[in-house]
Amino acid sequence: MLASRTAAATSNPWAEAAYAVPLRVDRSAAPVYRIVNLGHEPLEGLTFCLLGSGVMNAGTPRSLDVGATLEVTIRGEDLARRSVLVVRWFRPSGEEYLWRVSF
Repeated sequence: MLASRTAAATSNPWAEAAYAVPLRVDRSAAPVYRIVNLGHEPLEGLTFCLLGSGVMNAGTPRSLDVGATLEVTIRGEDLARRSVLVVRWFRPSGEEYLWRVSF
């Protein structure tokens, strides 16, 4: 059964490899978190949304070039249990992505 699934997936001309999240979070200077674009393409419309009890300044959508870094300051008690950061961006193709980041 696995062989037939593999053959079907590779024979699809529109099949695309999984898109790896191109971002990494540097937590070493918390409460300042550095978001780094380690991908191979610039990202557009990058925004942050904090869910939970933490506090973060609001910001406008930004662009993030390959190798570039954005910083976001997030404060709160027990962020790991009480808050989640959601990062939203668009690829150059216009596809929208969301990434959930835990502390």
